[in-house]
Amino acid sequence: MLLLIGATVIAGILGSLTDWLFMGVVFHDAYNTYPEVWRPGLAGGNDKKAIMLSSLIGFAMTIAVVALCWLAGVSDMIHGLGVAVLAWIAGPLAVTLINGLYIKFDPRIIVAHSAGYLLRFALAGIAAGLALPV
Repeated sequence: MLLLIGATVIAGILGSLTDWLFMGVVFHDAYNTYPEVWRPGLAGGNDKKAIMLSSLIGFAMTIAVVALCWLAGVSDMIHGLGVAVLAWIAGPLAVTLINGLYIKFDPRIIVAHSAGYLLRFALAGIAAGLALPV
């Protein structure tokens, strides 16, 4: 159990770093394409609360993917990755693409966020595959 908790925490921390990379650094200029879609103050650097809350939600996502892997009886990395990809398709990929149809986002943001979520989910699935008992 300790191995599973440790793997989940490590996957959550690495997932936070991928969030920073894919949702903050990659295509950073694309966020200014339609500045009116963002909450007031975020562009001015008043995003500490949003960053903290999104980090907590990201950890919850990691825990949820690990739990899905446990429920699915995952016992290796390949199957953990399979569960993670299916969860990504059913969740963040679908929501990100649908939001992109209705909300004025630069397409590069949709690509970066989709890739970032995929990597976060993949890390969680791999961690579960390594840590769950055979």
